Order: sequence, then C-alpha cells, then structure tokens
Amino acid sequence: MHILLVKLGSIGDIVHTLPSLAAIRRALPDAEISWVVEAATAEILRGNPMIDNLIEIDTRSIRGGKIIEDILQGGGKQIRELRQFKFDIAIDFQGLWKSAMVAKLSGAKQRWGFDSAGLREPSSRILLTDTLDTPAQIHVIRKNLALAVGALSIDAANREFEFPITTTDEHRAEAASIAHAAGGEFAILNPGGGWVTKLWHTEKFGQLADRLWIEKGLASIVTTGPCEEELAKKVAANSGSGHTIPSQPSLKGFYELTKLARVYVGGDTGPTHIAIAAGAPVVGLFGPTEWWRNGSINPDDLCVERNEIDCRVDCHRRTCGKWICMDSDVDAVFAAVEHRLTHASAAA
Repeated sequence: MHILLVKLGSIGDIVHTLPSLAAIRRALPDAEISWVVEAATAEILRGNPMIDNLIEIDTRSIRGGKIIEDILQGGGKQIRELRQFKFDIAIDFQGLWKSAMVAKLSGAKQRWGFDSAGLREPSSRILLTDTLDTPAQIHVIRKNLALAVGALSIDAANREFEFPITTTDEHRAEAASIAHAAGGEFAILNPGGGWVTKLWHTEKFGQLADRLWIEKGLASIVTTGPCEEELAKKVAANSGSGHTIPSQPSLKGFYELTKLARVYVGGDTGPTHIAIAAGAPVVGLFGPTEWWRNGSINPDDLCVERNEIDCRVDCHRRTCGKWICMDSDVDAVFAAVEHRLTHASAAA
C-alpha cells in the first residue's frame, strides 16, 4: 500500500502528527509511507526512518484562489514528483484548501480528511472523497490519530504516543555545548511565538529567570528562533541576576537540549511542542489558544492561563486590543514551575 500523509506545516502541527506516523508504521510495516511538507518546515522530518519518501514542496503556486490551470503551470514539477509514487490513499491532516489540493493533485483515488466541522477551511471538503466525524473538545494529537485509524482501519489503542524525531551525534554535541555554557543544571525559557498574542512579556521572563537562579539555583537558557534575537536581549535586560544565556540552536539541537533541561517554560509555539515531544518537564503559557487542544499530553505538565476572563472562548486572535489573556503574573508562573520541578524529581 502506498500512503501519502499531507501535513505541510507549521513545526508544531508536524510534531502533533508524528504519533500518527508512528502508529501507521507500527500497524503497517510493509506500507510505503510518503509525507509531503513545505520545504521551510521539513527539517524536523528529515532522516526519519519511518518515512520512505519525504516530498518537500513550495505551495505558493497553489495559494490565493488560483484556478487549476494556473496551479498546474506553476507547480508542474512538484505535481509530477507527487504522482510518481502512485498513491493508493492520501490523508489530509491539515484541513486547508492547499492541503486538500495537494491530496487531490497527488492522484490518490482515496482522499481522507476531517468532516467540515473539523476542517480549518470547511469548503475544502469538496476535494476529499472520505471524511471522519470530529468529536468536540479533542486534543489535536488524538484528532489526527483518529483520522489515521479511520482512514486505514488500523488498531492504535493502548499505545503511548510516540514522537519519532531523528537526530545525530552533531545535534547532541550542539546541545551539550549549550548546556555546558549554563554551568550546571538549567531551565529553558522560550519567549518567542508565531503570533504576538501568544507572547508572554519579556520583562516577566527576565523576572522569572532571576527567581529561578535565586530560589532554585537554575540558570536560564533563553532560546529563540530566526528573527527573534531582540526577545532574548529584552529578557536579559530585564534580569538582574546575570544568569541568562541567549541561544539560537538548530531545530534538532534544540530537541536534544530540551532533554537536558530541568524545566521548560514557553507559549503555544513550535519549540514548546518539540519540548513536549522530547519529554521535558513543561510549563505552558497559553492565552488565545487552548491547552486542552494544543498543550501537553503528559498529565504532569502544567499550563498557566487566565480562565477568569470572559473573552477566551474560541478566540484564536492574532491581534487584540485588550491582550490580557497573556498577562499572567510571575508569581503564578513560578509556582507552576516549582510544582513541575517537584513532580519531575519524584518521577526520576
């Protein structure tokens, strides 16, 4: 059987789909599994032995409501690469027009996805041949896994979630070098995020770093991604202890680094989901999105969120005039960190 998984990005979305990949591979060891992904977010999947064919594409040619003739002209080479594998089934985990179009253009006669209620762009349903009813209030990892089970009739019950991410000695050495700079045990603070509404205040990250050092003896490695260096500088500027270490590791170097951390603190962003996949003790800072949907599946991990305000229901805003949902105070976050550290020590 030739299976195409369609999950184009972002990093967090890809991480949330990895347990489905693992379940499919375990259930169908002889299947040929391909994954189509945006080239910009493909690094987390490269070298993965569970994937037979990693197909990296650029979907700019199928954006903006272009008609099919324009798509074929702009992405002809990519379409030919897709179709060479002669897929039996394509599974669209993304739920967008562009992902459904990729599934359609792959040539797969069976194209599975979520029902209209579970799609991010419900009108893309017309490009699918089969859909799965989507339960309300379900974590996105379980939602994806349910789609894989429904599409392929596999048994994935009673298994722990598996996040297959392949790293090398180079990535582990990179992580060890960063950890060495911290001079001992450390926390990871990640002030970045794709939406401004997901960001906790940098001055509060700085104050948290001081308390981690003074009360717990933990230096803080402040990790950022491309174009986020100013966030790390602002965290350091708001920390008086002098025990913040700015770092911008590679994606897989970061994955290995989180395995070494005593605790990780960050918002709803790709690095947080990587830290969860790595099994790091996590404290999430959530505002416009939901912990029950996007957060950790480890019951020991904690979320600090403002549930007492009345404007968070189905929010998901990327801009906001109020921006109070991410205004949790440092005391609340530090208390969550203390609690998570205690549970991590007990489990060790």
